[in-house]
Amino acid sequence: MTEDGTHGRPGRWRSGAESKQRILRTARELFGEHGYRATSVRAIATAAGVDPAMVFYFFGTKQGLFGAAVDMSGDVPPAIESIFAGGLGTIGERIVRTLVENLDKSGRTPLVMLTRSAPTDARSEALLREFIDREITDRLAAMLGTPDAARRAAMVNVQILGLTVARYIMRIEPIASASVDELVDMFAPLVQHCLTGPPPRTTRGGTGRSAAE
Repeated sequence: MTEDGTHGRPGRWRSGAESKQRILRTARELFGEHGYRATSVRAIATAAGVDPAMVFYFFGTKQGLFGAAVDMSGDVPPAIESIFAGGLGTIGERIVRTLVENLDKSGRTPLVMLTRSAPTDARSEALLREFIDREITDRLAAMLGTPDAARRAAMVNVQILGLTVARYIMRIEPIASASVDELVDMFAPLVQHCLTGPPPRTTRGGTGRSAAE
């Protein structure tokens, strides 16, 4: 394979730099028009006039391509994968540790961008939200595989969004100055309980009393 990813096929593609920029422009257009879910790597490659192999050569995965298209840190896609690399028993710790370590590196991540009070690009916000739903929330629900999985995954979103706002936007103490390990100790059990703890009691008539009472 040559440096521009052409596998030594002269004339098939333009220079690597030009092809990469064309792929990015096409990806932004198609993601913006069709959304993250409905846009395939093959469709982007076809519209950009390149082989899908070139897309994977430059960006690795669909996640990586989307991240580049919206100026997301390249650390985010592999960080997301690390969350799902282990079992359910320790996933709360992995979620919180991965979140905080990556946000501490750079505040310009999708989660911070989504939680800022005045986003400047509504369409980009919608795409980032869809990316998070697809690559994190939906995968958490599928991993649980329980009837209440979607609700449990949504409860996790509440926890991590609250932590993000408190630490990186509102700068609320002692959350803002706590170490990664301290935040893991505080929040990992909450996230773990959301996912694998006993289901909340059902109530009737908004009384807060158990249906069995």
